[in-house]
Amino acid sequence: MPSVCFHFQVHQPSRLRRYSIFDTDRNYFDGFRNSEICRKLSQKCYQRANRLMLDLIHRHEGRFRISYSLSGIVLEQFERFAPEVMDQFKEMNDTGCVEFLAEPYHHSLSFLYSREEFTEQVRLHSDKIWQLFRQKPSVFCNTELIYNNDLAHFVSGLGYRGILSEGVPYLLGNRSPNYVYCATGTPKMALLLRNAQLSDDIAFRFCNHAWPEWPLTAEKFARWISQTGESGDVVNLFMNYEAFGDRLPADCGIFDFLAHLPGEILDRPGNDFKTPSEVIEAHPPRGECDVPHMISWADSERDLSAFLGNAMQSNALHELYRLEREVKSTGDPQILQDWRCLQSSDHFLYMCTKQAGDGDVHKFFNPYDSPYDSYINFMNVLDNLRLRIGARLRERLQNLRA
Repeated sequence: MPSVCFHFQVHQPSRLRRYSIFDTDRNYFDGFRNSEICRKLSQKCYQRANRLMLDLIHRHEGRFRISYSLSGIVLEQFERFAPEVMDQFKEMNDTGCVEFLAEPYHHSLSFLYSREEFTEQVRLHSDKIWQLFRQKPSVFCNTELIYNNDLAHFVSGLGYRGILSEGVPYLLGNRSPNYVYCATGTPKMALLLRNAQLSDDIAFRFCNHAWPEWPLTAEKFARWISQTGESGDVVNLFMNYEAFGDRLPADCGIFDFLAHLPGEILDRPGNDFKTPSEVIEAHPPRGECDVPHMISWADSERDLSAFLGNAMQSNALHELYRLEREVKSTGDPQILQDWRCLQSSDHFLYMCTKQAGDGDVHKFFNPYDSPYDSYINFMNVLDNLRLRIGARLRERLQNLRA
């Protein structure tokens, strides 16, 4: 019988306000919109889900165990707009049944463009987790589960012993994602692979009345877990936390399903719940998993096309990271902070031009009328940031000459 590893990604970007080419305001971010969405999700999702998770931990006397990746940006939003959510996470942390993982602070694609910036963001995030929860993360979860062999090797060098990724069938061949693997070329790096089928049965198919398995009950899902465990050690259920109460509204029964699921799983002999670190301790790797090119959990392709699939996305990312040296040369903390907030993967997801299927999922989160509007707005902001950088560098040069 398997261990079940629940992991939830929690992230909200700093959304840009409408920014014309003639705009000169240095305030790029829509504070009102960001606070409104954070507070709305606090009511619909975060508070209710957190109360439920805390209740499940107590109800099952610590046998129910979970983990989270909380981006640095969403942590800042909780501190500013929804302190009650932060208090809940701290209360959950006090139970000893919750693990917080490391990730790039700004939920960025920095590993693809700058190892130096990536390292700095991972350090910033780890420091934030320590400051808030007194946990030192030992397992890493990259933005959108972006992963390859090179990332595993690099993250191992930063001191992490485990990393989460997507269980992509064509890379696994006839092997199961329900084992711990080690990364090719980095044997000491444990690799936990998402069971995409079972994770998406909850996160994407739960409310779909056309799905042959609808309605999904806790008893049925627990039975699937046990059957899956006959050929595996661990079932990794990784999903976005915002699904609960937002994309999957409360009236569809999702919270009732979650309330009964742990009991159904634990009632079956041999089943248990483990955090990622506990999975790594309990289950040795069953071989290597070779991932030579970049994968992610995004869209049906499980690649980077959601963020880098068209010329607009590629151009925006290239122009953004081309500013790194100058941004850091200014010594201006506000310019650095603005530049980093522009790195969030969401800005580039809004520029995605996919149609139907995956495109419909993107539209659910997209505040723009079209991908082209998103690109134009982003580049207008970037042009103004470039002007600020130039002015600041000239000012520093004049001061040096004086």
